[in-house]
Amino acid sequence: MEQQEVMQRVVGVITEALEKRRLVRESPKSADDVELGSVIGEMLTEMMPRIELPSDSTAHELGEAISREFPPAIEKMAAAFILAAVRLAEVHDEGRADRSSADVLQALALDHEAEAGQ
Repeated sequence: MEQQEVMQRVVGVITEALEKRRLVRESPKSADDVELGSVIGEMLTEMMPRIELPSDSTAHELGEAISREFPPAIEKMAAAFILAAVRLAEVHDEGRADRSSADVLQALALDHEAEAGQ
């Protein structure tokens, strides 16, 4: 998965988390109904590489494949989450009341989309 796609997915997850948090604030009784685990699980399912090995593969071969394939995907996700957190923190620290978190996240996704198109 390209970094632009990773960033868009991360922005989507954060945006959904913000919306769910808003719902909980508005109606604390619904807190049990709001779950982020499924959102994160879906993201991981989409973003982690699929590893296909012959049925007679050993545990060692599986371990090697995971060690080889998973770190780059995890690094891309972590980089996207960190960049989103940094951008949100920068806007917060600047005291920018004219930009919502959703605005910042949308701009971040659009910036990555523009970079990918170049």
